[in-house]
Amino acid sequence: MKILHTSDWHVGKVLKGQSRAEEHKAVLAGVIDIARAEQPDLVIVAGDLYDTAAPTSEATRLVTRALTALRRTGADVVAIGGNHDNGPALDALRPWAEAAGITLRGGVRENPDEHVIDGTTADGERWQLAALPFLSQRYAIRALEMYELTAAEANQTYADHLGRVLARLTEGFTEPDRVHLVTAHVTVTGAAAGGGERDAHTVLGYAVPATVFPANAHYVALGHLHRAQRVEGPCPVRYSGSPLAVDFGEQENVPSVTLVDVSATTAARIREVPVTAASALRTVRGTLAQLAEIEAPDAWLRVFVREQPRAGLREEIQELLPRALEIRIDPEMLATPGSGARIAQRSGRSPRELFADYLDSRGHSDEGVRELFDELFEEVEH
Repeated sequence: MKILHTSDWHVGKVLKGQSRAEEHKAVLAGVIDIARAEQPDLVIVAGDLYDTAAPTSEATRLVTRALTALRRTGADVVAIGGNHDNGPALDALRPWAEAAGITLRGGVRENPDEHVIDGTTADGERWQLAALPFLSQRYAIRALEMYELTAAEANQTYADHLGRVLARLTEGFTEPDRVHLVTAHVTVTGAAAGGGERDAHTVLGYAVPATVFPANAHYVALGHLHRAQRVEGPCPVRYSGSPLAVDFGEQENVPSVTLVDVSATTAARIREVPVTAASALRTVRGTLAQLAEIEAPDAWLRVFVREQPRAGLREEIQELLPRALEIRIDPEMLATPGSGARIAQRSGRSPRELFADYLDSRGHSDEGVRELFDELFEEVEH
């Protein structure tokens, strides 16, 4: 059977105030085109369909239309919730999804059998998929209690909890003539972050070893980390990565989807198919004169300018580079207060004097900034 594995769409993402809606339409159209060309038997969307737990109607419409279009290619479609998704809200869409022939699992349900999905391809290949949405550490123990684990087991680490949940979901991986699959939205120890993930949900208590996955799984389709990569484990374990770079930390990633050919008796053959519809993200550095000579690329830009801070500098750069979304002073240009720098005393000194001291300590001599501060202070005071 053939599987198309994708994840971390983050529909609704706004980058430094810039909507990515048109890019998301193009990216998802590209994913659908790949599905039409490759004719997979199963499409797995491994979480973070949305960028926020309260998606707009436009974002919801785009996601539901994309899932419907993927289903119309003839593939079975299974999508799970990620840490950015609202699990209960996704589950509220299940009646629509079931009517459309789509399997949607937003959050962990009381009945573990709901997370075990069986199917058969058009050629008669049988498969079973254990589908585990993102499980917050706060709810891990509650989920285990749902599955009637002991109090001692509930006192183990998050990794142990997740391993036991997966063991329960995959205990039926025993038939030799069936393809056994897992999808989960989770951080695996040793995998490389893409650069734009939410740190609180990718480190420390949320990381699990690859050994939580059963050795008899034919393929594990992961979401959560935005860089496409294979993870060392007891079976084939892989992140598909995001099909577009969602933040400047991901500018070196190659957006793609993963295609997997596998059978009950043959090992998974894996390949990446690039998705190139979104604008690239790039970082440029230089003085104003150097930036003026850059041939503006068709990309969203992060600019580190090598000039002393002054009023109007951002506007000058945006005139030179209209697609600059983030503009910062290069850290090398920021003066470090010396050992003899005067430390401002707050008592008895006006805000204007304190702000002037701050500017002096940073080597900032632009009178325009002081005048702007005076205007703002005057407005606030009166």
